[in-house]
Amino acid sequence: MKKIFSFLLLFSFSFAQNDSAYRAEHLLFGNPSKAINKTSKPTNYLMVKKQYVLSYHRFNGIPNWVAWHLDSTWLGEIKRSNDFRADSTLPEKWYWVHDKSYRRSGYDRGHMCPSGDRTNTQYDNSMTFLMTNMIPQAPNNNQGPWADLEIYCRELVKQGKELYIYCGGYGSQGFLDSGRVNIPERTWKVILILNAGDGDVQRVTTATRTIAVDMPNNNSSISKNDDWKAFRVSIDFIESKSGFNFFSKIPDSIEKVIEQRIDTD
Repeated sequence: MKKIFSFLLLFSFSFAQNDSAYRAEHLLFGNPSKAINKTSKPTNYLMVKKQYVLSYHRFNGIPNWVAWHLDSTWLGEIKRSNDFRADSTLPEKWYWVHDKSYRRSGYDRGHMCPSGDRTNTQYDNSMTFLMTNMIPQAPNNNQGPWADLEIYCRELVKQGKELYIYCGGYGSQGFLDSGRVNIPERTWKVILILNAGDGDVQRVTTATRTIAVDMPNNNSSISKNDDWKAFRVSIDFIESKSGFNFFSKIPDSIEKVIEQRIDTD
C-alpha cells in the first residue's frame, strides 16, 4: 500500500510539474480571460495540454480561446491523425461534445490549434483532434483564408521565426447538437512573431510584428478564394469584441503600440 501511495504522489507531482511547464510555454504572454481550472467556473474553465492551453465554455460546448506556441520543434513529417473524439478530461458530469456532434450541420469541425502545427509526433498531432479544440466553422472560412493563414504561420517558422498564437470565435448564430454547441458568428486570431531565441517576453519591442484577423463564419460572407490579409484588424479590435486581454505580460508602453497597429507586411 505504501508503494502504491508513493507512486500516486510521484505521478501527481510529475503531472503538476508538466502542467506548469505547458502553461509557461503556451501562456508565456498571459491568460487572456484569467481562466482557472475549477468546475465553479464552467464558462471560463482552464484546460492545459502539452500541445496547447484553452479556456472552455461548458454551455457553449466550444473553447473561448486556444493558445499555443509554434516553433520548429513542433513541426515534423507526421501525417494527419483524423481521430476526432470527445475530451475525456472534461469534468465527468459535463456534456462531452463528440465527433458526431456537428454531423449534417454544414459546419466543419474547425481546429483552433491546427493539426498542421503539431506534426512532430503522432501523439501531439492526435491531441489536436480533441473536440475541446474545435468550433463549428463555415467551410469557406475554415478551408479558405483561415487555412491559408495557418500555412503562412508555418512558413514563418520555416524562415526562423517563432509564434505565440491565440484564436477563437465570438457571437452566436445558433446551436448544434440539440443546443449544446454554439456556432460563433465570427472567428478571430492574434499572433505575435519573433525571431527564434530565448527570453521571449524581454525581446518584444514596439517594432515586433503582430497579426490579428477577424473573419465572418458563414459561407455567404466569405469565399475560399479570399485573401486572409483582407481580414486584418488590430489586436485592440479583437479585444473589444471578445472581452479578452492579450499579451498582458508585455510592458504597457510596448503593448499599447503593438496592439493598436494593423499589420501591413
